[in-house]
Amino acid sequence: MTPTTGTSTTKTAHLIEQAETWSAHNYHPLPVVLTRGEGVWVYDTDGKKYMDMLSAYSALNHGHRHPRVVQALKDQADRITLTSRAFYNELFGPFCEKLCRVAGMEMTLLMNSGAEAVETAIKTARKWGYKVKNVPQDRAEILVCENNFHGRTTTIVGFSSEDQYREDFGPFTPGFKLIPYDDIAALERAITPHTVALLIEPIQGEAGILVPRDGYLRKAAEICRKNRMLLVADEIQTGFGRTGKMFCYEHDGVKPDLVIVGKALGGGLLPVSAVIGSRESLGLFRPGDHGSTFGGNPLACAVGIAALDVIVEEKLVQRSAEMGAYFMDRLRAMKSPRVKDVRGKGLLIGVHIKDEHGTARPYCEKLMDLGILAKETHGQVIRFAPPLVMTREEADWALERIAKVLG
Repeated sequence: MTPTTGTSTTKTAHLIEQAETWSAHNYHPLPVVLTRGEGVWVYDTDGKKYMDMLSAYSALNHGHRHPRVVQALKDQADRITLTSRAFYNELFGPFCEKLCRVAGMEMTLLMNSGAEAVETAIKTARKWGYKVKNVPQDRAEILVCENNFHGRTTTIVGFSSEDQYREDFGPFTPGFKLIPYDDIAALERAITPHTVALLIEPIQGEAGILVPRDGYLRKAAEICRKNRMLLVADEIQTGFGRTGKMFCYEHDGVKPDLVIVGKALGGGLLPVSAVIGSRESLGLFRPGDHGSTFGGNPLACAVGIAALDVIVEEKLVQRSAEMGAYFMDRLRAMKSPRVKDVRGKGLLIGVHIKDEHGTARPYCEKLMDLGILAKETHGQVIRFAPPLVMTREEADWALERIAKVLG
């Protein structure tokens, strides 16, 4: 589809100018204004059609406006939308049970955003350290990995290794120790009697789709058990089928003590997040220890239940595994002289542009011109993470255009 008049183009420019004038400049979006979406497709104010290959950083695993999830939201919006946790609502218990059963865990604590869930996991790990491991008060230490990305709160950016994430936001919360990613020896050296947890992404998404060596997470889990510390897996981007398993840690055959989830749990409609784990850790919370006005609200529970049902019943995990393998094989077969590496699992794929061929941003802009919306990460990497509902025909359509840009 192409614009029929200059009116909408003027509208696009106005909307971008309006956003840049009235919003803080904390993002660097591609110059496109989206107005509607369905499945893997979105449309801009000019009526141009694009394939969404970012999926709102994996929040759109179900695609745009999945009809079952949208219907669940509409039906619940006609009943009751918010109660706060001062009262029970009829969907809170069923959603908690369904989420725990999908993850094979005993208990959950519902929040809204991913960063809130990470903060919740930090509090859970510290409380467990004091109540169960008997670490002296205010001495608990959590190990985190270099190049991590767990959110944007002051506590979280305080243990980032990215200078920009920290600049001008200190002072920072103590109690965290940075170690190299994918380095078992470094993990073992860093542990002290006060270490209560390892907080880790099974694949580092924002760092450039960094995939650790096979077995790394399994060895890390063994070390955590040996030293009586919690393994806390941040599956906010990698969970719910994104990497070809329900959760990315399953590739290494491990079961973390705590799992942090968000993004796709909201079905692309609402912010819904959670920490899932055992009664030994999450069972330590007492009324007043932690909370959220919107966490576990009926609208979010209805959407979350529908989102989980769609993932399971429509076999989106299997779809991700099959389409991801196909997509990566085709990308590697291009043998582009501009590409250093193609890496990932399932439909979380990074194409690393060689330094001598510039940054990834111009490639993303060229892809946009051809009808593909992808975004650069960590300077040199194009991230391809389409909705898991993508078909083989849609994948071929995208690959044909990607070949033109990388070739």
